[in-house]
Amino acid sequence: MWGQGHFSRASVTENVSFSGIVQMDEDIHYNKVEDVVGSHVEDAVTFWAQNINRNKDIMKIGSSLSEVCPHANSVFGNLDPKKIYGGLFSEDKCWYRCKVLKIISDEKCLVRYVDYGNTEILNRSDIVEIPLELQFSSVAKKYRLWGLQIPSGQEVTQFDQGRTFLGSLIFEKEIKMRIKATYQDGTIIAQAEYGSVDIGEEVAKKGFAEKCKLSSSPNTCEEKKSDPSQLALRNLKNPIPLWGHRSNQSTFSRPKGRLNGRLTLDLKNENDVGNPVTFPKESLAVGDFNLGSNVSLAKIKQDQKLIEENEKLKTEKEVLLESYKALELKVEQISQELQQEKAATVDLTKHLESTLKTRVGTRMKNLAAKVEKLKEIRRVNISVRFGNDLSDAIEVLDEGCITTLTSLNELEKIWAEYSLAQEQIQTCHNVNEGNVLIAKRNEVQQKLYMAVEVFILEVDELPLNQRLKTLQDLSTSLEAVYGQGKEGTNSEEILKKFYEWKCDKRQEFTNVRSETEASLQHLVAWFQSTMKVFDLSLEESLISEDTIGNIDEILEKTESCICRELEISLIEQGDADKEIILNTYSQVLQKIHSEERLIATVQSKYRNSAEFKKQIIECLNKSPSVDHLLSIKKTLKGLKARLRWKLVEKNNLEESDDHDGSEIEKIKQEITQLRNSVFQEIYHEREEYEKLNSLAQKWFPELPLLHPEIGLLKYMNSGGLLTMSLERDILDAEPMKELSSKRPLVCSEVNGQTILLKGYSVDVDTEARVIQRAATYHRAWREAKEDSGLLPLIFLFLCKSDPMAYLMVPYYPRANLSAVQASVPLTSEEALKVMKGVAQGLHTLHKADIIHGALHQNNVFALNREQGIVGDFDFTKSVSQRTSVNMMVGGLSLISPELKMGKPPSPSSDLYAYGCLLLWLSVQNQEFETNEDGIPKVDQYHLDDNVKSLLCSLIYFRSSMTAEQVLNAECFLLPKGKSIPNPEKEVEYTQYKKDDELKMENLDKYKEKTRNGEANIDL
Repeated sequence: MWGQGHFSRASVTENVSFSGIVQMDEDIHYNKVEDVVGSHVEDAVTFWAQNINRNKDIMKIGSSLSEVCPHANSVFGNLDPKKIYGGLFSEDKCWYRCKVLKIISDEKCLVRYVDYGNTEILNRSDIVEIPLELQFSSVAKKYRLWGLQIPSGQEVTQFDQGRTFLGSLIFEKEIKMRIKATYQDGTIIAQAEYGSVDIGEEVAKKGFAEKCKLSSSPNTCEEKKSDPSQLALRNLKNPIPLWGHRSNQSTFSRPKGRLNGRLTLDLKNENDVGNPVTFPKESLAVGDFNLGSNVSLAKIKQDQKLIEENEKLKTEKEVLLESYKALELKVEQISQELQQEKAATVDLTKHLESTLKTRVGTRMKNLAAKVEKLKEIRRVNISVRFGNDLSDAIEVLDEGCITTLTSLNELEKIWAEYSLAQEQIQTCHNVNEGNVLIAKRNEVQQKLYMAVEVFILEVDELPLNQRLKTLQDLSTSLEAVYGQGKEGTNSEEILKKFYEWKCDKRQEFTNVRSETEASLQHLVAWFQSTMKVFDLSLEESLISEDTIGNIDEILEKTESCICRELEISLIEQGDADKEIILNTYSQVLQKIHSEERLIATVQSKYRNSAEFKKQIIECLNKSPSVDHLLSIKKTLKGLKARLRWKLVEKNNLEESDDHDGSEIEKIKQEITQLRNSVFQEIYHEREEYEKLNSLAQKWFPELPLLHPEIGLLKYMNSGGLLTMSLERDILDAEPMKELSSKRPLVCSEVNGQTILLKGYSVDVDTEARVIQRAATYHRAWREAKEDSGLLPLIFLFLCKSDPMAYLMVPYYPRANLSAVQASVPLTSEEALKVMKGVAQGLHTLHKADIIHGALHQNNVFALNREQGIVGDFDFTKSVSQRTSVNMMVGGLSLISPELKMGKPPSPSSDLYAYGCLLLWLSVQNQEFETNEDGIPKVDQYHLDDNVKSLLCSLIYFRSSMTAEQVLNAECFLLPKGKSIPNPEKEVEYTQYKKDDELKMENLDKYKEKTRNGEANIDL
């Protein structure tokens, strides 16, 4: 056979050495023959095949994977290239074992199906973990044709043709492999035979491969080894062409573990080992290859034809048998139905015989019941069925309709012109140009003032509130009857159609009612005449046949008329009638809402006009005065000068040898009064700034341009937080050394409130960013203030002598979660109250598109152990810089997994830190157990079900959570009953509070004695 003449057995073991080849044990493996079935082709000399004896293993693997994989967890984190996973093949949506060859991206991986050899790019969600019992060696092995190699410089087209040709020889065919050697990577070097055909020789004849040259070079008979993942990608990008006569449109890169519910090999008779293995017809088509070998293709085709005919006959037999069983079942069912019909007929006959005796009485009773029902219905108003309420509503809408005002159109036109003039002034930065624009604006302002006067007079004459109430009542009454309307175009054709329908229905109902009354009168007349027939006292002879003969017709007519009227009155209207009423109702509702919107527009414009008139009437053709603000600034300047002088005087007295204590105490009181006066004027200044800010925003945008000296633009840009009048040296501040590890912190008192002053080192760029970030935070707080759940910012000011920015915030000593839990931990109820406030704070920030990025136990405060607020963050740092600091709580990292993976911060990362803090508060001093990614395990703790559910959502599924949803979680709902306090906790907390107050009192005494130069007291 080909290949043996070039390389003898001895030459393999002694003379020739191939790079990466492991020499085989002659007695055990050399020339060992295996029967395999080809499953995947890589190139013209390399392919994958399955041992024919492993077919049962393939079936068991497929069955196990179909049970395990749909419920298994998708892979997460780093993937092990040596590990076997379960992969969902894209073509048949079945599960197969696979190994990861290469990570393409965060979401996609290149895998090889180890039991077939083919490759595919899968999403991570289609790759799952499989149990250890499925972690065994692959079924498919990689083979290489002995003595052949791919010619160097082979073109891609020829490469693909060679791959296709080899596939036609081995794919899904039973071939014999005579093993020669094995590569270190497990590739088996073997001679392949199909019958008497040497497959390697056929490949070489076609020119798709060449014979290896005898050489001792380590690269002999081996192509340049390429990255298997790159070869796999090439196979994916260049699919193998379909075979000439295959009806199945699959390529070589498809798992063949199952074909129409069975293995590639025909396993129909597993016990008959001696029978030859059969293959699908298309795998043996004449067009697949022309080898000129000793294999009788005609004989194979003849055998295959007989097999197909046999299978066809079996199928027809099964179909006929099923048809016979179905017919037999149908006959039995029909027989049972006939028996049931027969029994029902007998019962009906008996029933008719019994009812005939009481037919007249029963008919009269039924007729009397229907008449009674008709009387009741006629007493009820059924006008709704004919749209009378809609007609009344249309009449109300037409009578007092508020139409668009002439003055409103003119006002809106001039207002648009005025708004454009205001925008031009706002964007102007040149005083001269600004004066020109202001003059033009004032001209438009005069016109607008006149238009406003006319509009206000016209609106004052309209009963808008009364009309609006009428429309609201009308809308409420109609919605109670008809429910929700539908959107549609405004068309008078709908109303016209409604009126036509209403007239037709009313006429029809009138006719039916007239017929009913006529038939009842006829019946009454019949009864009256019949009485004479049965009156024995009358001597007049009556012919009973003429008098009584037509009673059946009279009863039939009466019943028919009554039933017709009942049907119209009771039975629901048809789809066409409902459609007309619904369209009309929707049309009426649109008219109501349209007029309501018009009234709302008029009222809104009226309020704006009234406000405009009030503001402009004082400043017509001139800008508001800033003299009051300048006066306050002048007063502040004098007060600060006096305060500084008093501070110098106090220091001089304290440093003198013979200072008078009473005089120093008097100066201290004066300093305190001056400080209070300074802050009182600073608050007055802020109020004046707020007034000017409102005027600049609404009516006078030229204020910052005309008065740059007052710094109004800086105040506006800072959201009212920045003040230019506050300075560091006028505060009676004490350094907070224990809290100044990151930045200077000092403590002081302003208007009876203890405050903390945070110092930030800033340059020109950092200063602007600090102001912008602090202003954004401050605006978010101002939306809800005390209900915002945020630590308020009091003032922001810049130091004139040093590159420092100072932020003034309230000081809550020992109120952060870290200090609270270290002293007297919160109870579960207290923790939920506090964390609800924290959730409110996150909701306020996220609604303003602010990501906190620094949520930890030192930055969350529990005020009075029940109100939770979120502290501010470092305004000199971006959100990415803030989230880069790894904060820990109880050994648990507060950095979310997505941040560890390098993804940008998001509200989800804030919620992860929030969930970890909630878990920390809930489990108290218990140790945390985490998975390989550092995520805590929640199920091991005994927690309230609602709390555990929220924690799972925050820690595991937070991407679908929002702070608003957290705020509305079940565990934060107020309990119905009042909780029972814990006496031990109350005593412990009370004692701690007393100790804390004593320490603060000692601290105050220490400060006082320090000022007076007395000895230190060790607290």
